[in-house]
Amino acid sequence: MTRKPEGELKRGWTTGACATAATKAAYTALLTGGFPDPVTITLPKGEQPAFALAREKLEGGAASAAIVKDAGDDPDVTHLALVGATIRLGAPGQGVVFKAGTGVGTVTKPGLPLAVGEPAINPVPRQMMQAVIAEVASAHGATGDVEVEISVEDGAALAEKTWNPRLGILGGLSILGTTGVVVPFSCSAWIHSIHRGIDVARANKLPHVAACTGSTSEAAVQQRYDLPEIALLDMGDFAGGLLKYLRKHPLPRLTIGGGFGKLCKLAAGHLDLHSGRSQVDFDLLANTLEGLDAAPKLVDDCRRANTAKQVLDIATAAGLPLADSVAAAARTTALSVLGGETAVEVLIFDRQGKAVGRAAEAADG
Repeated sequence: MTRKPEGELKRGWTTGACATAATKAAYTALLTGGFPDPVTITLPKGEQPAFALAREKLEGGAASAAIVKDAGDDPDVTHLALVGATIRLGAPGQGVVFKAGTGVGTVTKPGLPLAVGEPAINPVPRQMMQAVIAEVASAHGATGDVEVEISVEDGAALAEKTWNPRLGILGGLSILGTTGVVVPFSCSAWIHSIHRGIDVARANKLPHVAACTGSTSEAAVQQRYDLPEIALLDMGDFAGGLLKYLRKHPLPRLTIGGGFGKLCKLAAGHLDLHSGRSQVDFDLLANTLEGLDAAPKLVDDCRRANTAKQVLDIATAAGLPLADSVAAAARTTALSVLGGETAVEVLIFDRQGKAVGRAAEAADG
């Protein structure tokens, strides 16, 4: 993950907030002939940011405005993306109709909070845009019957760096945001993606999903079980975000895959596996080796080791199944969060993707 910078961090604005501001500016121009610049909107928690327009166009019965997204100090893939809205008058009584413009995806799989075939504009941004349409319509005596087409420049390419293809959102990005504000390094977007991945897996009635700490373990688990893309949950460091949501929205079978160091932390009870928020417990590993009847010198060497890999190498050379024991402890942690509705397997891989440790229900072998 990207290293968090020092000092106070600058907040930013979601794609949903930018799309809302662009919508307000474009609809105002369509009704009055002039674009407000900057344009001010009210966010769900009452904040009223002002956005400068990067582009504006009024012709042929349509008005377009675009805003450069500022994600603040968050390592957001959409930072500096150009988010635009094009507004056209609609048929009387139709209300607000949303369209996916260039760079905005379309939902193709069930399980998301939007119907299949809908543009990937999430519910809260839709509500925000509907609110500014109603505000502008009221101020200028209009009906608010409009077509709102949202676009993101280069959105299709940016979407390849997100979960969208795996979730069945094709053709571009999602327009996201529940508060309108991006909180730097809150990791909420990643956890949100994990939750939506679980929703899609449930909607497609998948019997088995895998949650992995990184690409090596994910590729190894996928190859081992021939899992489809939508069964792969990019857990990363967020074991807690995954397990707590699965407790409320269970699936039949979960494989957790990862490297030895990350899963040592889960074995110790940590649910956030990031190096800045949890550390490998070398005393716990040494005590585990004692339970495996390791020689006292080997136990002492492991207690004073510098890395988890060093401990694993020592144990492996001595023929001790330390990785199996760690996998079993990690599985116990997972089950303590999940409850009993999901069968859990834990697989530990080395850096080449070879399985070195496993724990599962007895019936799973």
